[in-house]
Order: sequence, then structure tokens, then C-alpha cells
Amino acid sequence: MDWSELDRKHVWHPFTQEKTEPLPFIVEAAKEATLYLEGGKTLLDCNSSWWVNIHGHGNPHIQQAIHKQFEKVDHVIFAGATHHKAIELAHRVASLLPSTLEKVFFSDNGSTAVEIALKMAIQYWHNQGIHKKRILAMRGAYHGDTFGAMSAGERDYFNVPFEDYFFSVDFIDFPEEKNEMRLLEIADERMSQGDFAVLILEPLIQGSAGMRMYSSYFLDQLVQIAHSYEVLVIFDEVMTGWGRTGKMFALDHIKQQPDIICLSKGLTGGVLPLGLTVTTTKIHEVFWHDEKHKALLHGHSFTGNPLACAAACASLDIFEKEETWENISRISNLNSVFAEELKSDNFPIQVRVLGTILAIEIKGSEEGYFATFKQEAYNYFIKNGLLLRPLGNVIFINPPYCLTEKEQRHIFEKIRQFLVLL
Repeated sequence: MDWSELDRKHVWHPFTQEKTEPLPFIVEAAKEATLYLEGGKTLLDCNSSWWVNIHGHGNPHIQQAIHKQFEKVDHVIFAGATHHKAIELAHRVASLLPSTLEKVFFSDNGSTAVEIALKMAIQYWHNQGIHKKRILAMRGAYHGDTFGAMSAGERDYFNVPFEDYFFSVDFIDFPEEKNEMRLLEIADERMSQGDFAVLILEPLIQGSAGMRMYSSYFLDQLVQIAHSYEVLVIFDEVMTGWGRTGKMFALDHIKQQPDIICLSKGLTGGVLPLGLTVTTTKIHEVFWHDEKHKALLHGHSFTGNPLACAAACASLDIFEKEETWENISRISNLNSVFAEELKSDNFPIQVRVLGTILAIEIKGSEEGYFATFKQEAYNYFIKNGLLLRPLGNVIFINPPYCLTEKEQRHIFEKIRQFLVLL
């Protein structure tokens, strides 16, 4: 059977212009940080397969948890019914977050977690009869591919066909050291008008924009300004959560806290789709009403899926092991050392690092998601045994935490060899 031919005939791949792209490689097996391809080739999964497999592939503890749960209940309606693993997961996630964040709404993925957060924020004011409808976001953001998430994200070639269907959103520029204070003044001026309902942000790192990083000082000050004008704050931690920044969540780097946080990707260890939107009792109380239409009338067929919840609980078990945080620390430290080494060389690059994420922006090359450089770099790393999928002119790694020091140094070696060719 020609699997590639069948794939080309029937499968429509995401973020792919299939007319010009080569046939996708076929993964026959995956274990820890390694993908085993049809034909015998192996690849190191440098980006955790779209940033989700934080503990690596085939983790036995997660596997056992799913199997054990399947023997009890595989799926059940989540309206008018509940189950132990959803309750356990909600309790454990709330215990990891600031004490005010304790109400957990389940969904299927990051985009829907964001969509729900926006609906919560908008309906929060609507239920109270308060006219606050404006939304503030940051340029360059990516919050997902549903219409609400796209509306709050960067308006670029990804979204051109849908522009006429987006709702209005105000944007502030991406903060850099030279413009931080001015942007805070602009944000203050806008939110002081009193009609902003919500501020939505990717805290500290804009992932799809090229792993762009900004200061915890700016984030802290911006949230404080929002709260001073009673603007709700959403943190989209779909990518930044679960140890990526060196701490469990990006919010752990600041003093101010959001009113709503969106979680997904690494939530289940990347094994099954699951999203969480976690908010405060204060917000939840506005939906707690005798009038049924004031409930949050939102849901999904697989909301609170027991297998996904079991995988997420197993992932939290792994985070309770000292070894996990030792691995995160080791990966983070090696990233920092390598970043300093690169800065001392004469490569035409800008290097950014935070926790397990290392980003190398190539200067002087074509920018944008469809940059020629991206395909050239991707092909080079595939030939050298690395699945490392650049974001435009930005090479980055955010590997699974089971990555060994030897494997990480091998990645660095191949990146350096590539940079020499520039």
C-alpha cells in the first residue's frame, strides 16, 4: 500500500500549500524526543510537535492513566453529569494558579479556550447591563483560528479572506525596551475612556509571531493599568503554560494576575486534545442567576472528556517529580549558555531565550511566515535529523523536557553549522 499516495488523495493538511509542498514524511513510531519515520530515518522533535508533547512521546505514566480510565468510562455528557477525573483536574489546576482563579470551564483546544474567554468577558458586562464592549489586544498576537480568536490576533495574510467577518478590536504595538513607557501611556489613555471590556495577551512571549519576548515589568504594569479601569484581563497561556518559561505559568513571573487564563497544548502532555478556561468566582457569580439565559451557553461534544482529563492528571503527576523541574532547569540553562555563545560570534542574528524556548532571528533575510528562508532552513534540519520548523526567519527550539543533554548539544551543533552557511 502506498501510504503517501493515499495521504495526497484524501488528507488536507493544516498550514500547508499542498500544490507546492513535498509529500509529508510518515511517522511510524515516536518515543521520548525521537520520531521514527517510514524507511528507517529518525528525527529529533525539537519543537515538541507543535509545542504540545512536553514530556516526550509515549510517556508510560500517561499511557497507563488513559488505559485505566478507558476501563472505567471513556466519555460521558458533561451537562447534567460529571466524573472524577474532571473534578480532580479542575481542583489540581486551580491549586496551581493564584487563589482567585478557581472556576474551570472545559473545552477541546487552545482556540476554543480563547473563544470561551472572550465570550465570558463580553457576557460578564452584558449580564450586568454595563456598556463595555471594546477589546484591547497586542499587535503580532496569535490566539487561534476561530473567528473570535482571529479577531483578537494579528491581521495578516492568514486572515485576509475573513477580515469582513471580524469584530472590532483595538491594538497596542508590541513592547520593546525603547517604547515600553510610551505604550503604557497609550494603554492608560485608551482604557481610561471606560468602555473597554477586556484586554487579551500572550504573556511574555508571542509564539507564532516568532517567539517574540517582552519584559515582565511591562506585563505587570499593563495589567495593573487595566485593573485600575476595571478592564478584565485574559492571559492566553496555551503555549506559555506548563513550564515553558521556566516556571509553571508565565503569570508566575509577575505580581499582577489575570482574571481569566486559557490553557491547552501541554495540558495533557500533548497526548489528547483538551482546553481549559479558568476564571474567578467574581466573574462566575455574574452568570449564577435565576434567569437561564444568563448562563454561559457554550459547550462541545467532547467537553470534559474523561480520557483527556486522565491524561492531564497524569501530566500533573509528572510535574510533581523533581526530575521534571531539573530537566526544565537544565534545558533552560543550556539554552542561555548557547545564546551567549552565539551573541559573541559574528552571525547576523538576534538571539532570545526564556526558559526552554530559544529563538534565533536571522537578520537581513526575508521576513514573514512564507519567507523562502523558512523552507530552506526546514529542509536543512530535516536532512540533518532534526524536526525544527522555523517561524518565518526565526529558528527556535522548545523541546520536550525528556530531551537529554547530549541531544540538546547535538541540536546546538546543527544550528551552528547552519548559521555558518549564511
